[in-house]
Amino acid sequence: MPLNFKITQLRHFIWVAELKGFHAAAKKAHRSQPAISLSVQDLENKLGESLFEKRNARTAKTELTPFGCEFIPKAKDLVAHHDRLAQDMALLARHKTGHLRLACVPSIASQVLPEILVRFVAEAPDLHISFYDDNSNAVLKMVEKQQVDFGICNQFPPNEHADKQFTPIWKDHIGVVCPKDHAIAKKDNLHWQELCEHRLINNGTSQLLQNTEAASLLQDSQFYISNMISLVAMLEAGMGITTLPRYAFPDGNKKLCFVPLTSPDILRCTGIVQLSHKSLSPPAQALINVILDVVGS
Repeated sequence: MPLNFKITQLRHFIWVAELKGFHAAAKKAHRSQPAISLSVQDLENKLGESLFEKRNARTAKTELTPFGCEFIPKAKDLVAHHDRLAQDMALLARHKTGHLRLACVPSIASQVLPEILVRFVAEAPDLHISFYDDNSNAVLKMVEKQQVDFGICNQFPPNEHADKQFTPIWKDHIGVVCPKDHAIAKKDNLHWQELCEHRLINNGTSQLLQNTEAASLLQDSQFYISNMISLVAMLEAGMGITTLPRYAFPDGNKKLCFVPLTSPDILRCTGIVQLSHKSLSPPAQALINVILDVVGS
């Protein structure tokens, strides 16, 4: 049967050995000397060997037995391992360390999350974060397969994902993105029929037009570009126009502009998705709390 060591007893043994006396160890432990003696004696009984030589009445020093000399480095290793584990778990509970995995749609990933993550990691400098940016369907699959702690994606029909919980966070309207010298660039707003005469490039968010009166635009589109960097490059080159949620529009771009689409008026809701039956890790829950705090303020 394996021995059941108590960390407190091992500490008492180490302190007596290092301080060369039970009195000094008792002072450090804030215990009485008889209590330290009983603690070490109980440890010796478990081991079946004496750890200290019988004390010499002429000296106050306490010396280790040969067995004690063999055991003390192992006792120190056990105590050190215990302390590291206890510290790691305490830090993990306060989201100071560990590994957080997050998946997010590109628009929120590029426009909103950077500022939030900077604030978050300032409080958790030892936390490792793996960040994936992809479309909503990919984010949902990663959450479903438990490849990430939680995701940020567009709102989905609850009946299609009964195993997932969605918390709405951000809302933005759909608009048209085009070069600043384009014919529609100076309009205050647009009707979908005004887009029929122009080359429309579909992208990952174009599905938001489905089930609206503008759905026919998707069928007539000649091009589809999924990557945001490539899409922006094509738009800047004058290849066509596209529809994007407001958060997806690259702020600061000097060549493109965003024109609101008012008919149909499409509102996109983006938020946090997680598995309904699975608890979040402390770092994941802490990040969600920061997101809610930032949005709320």
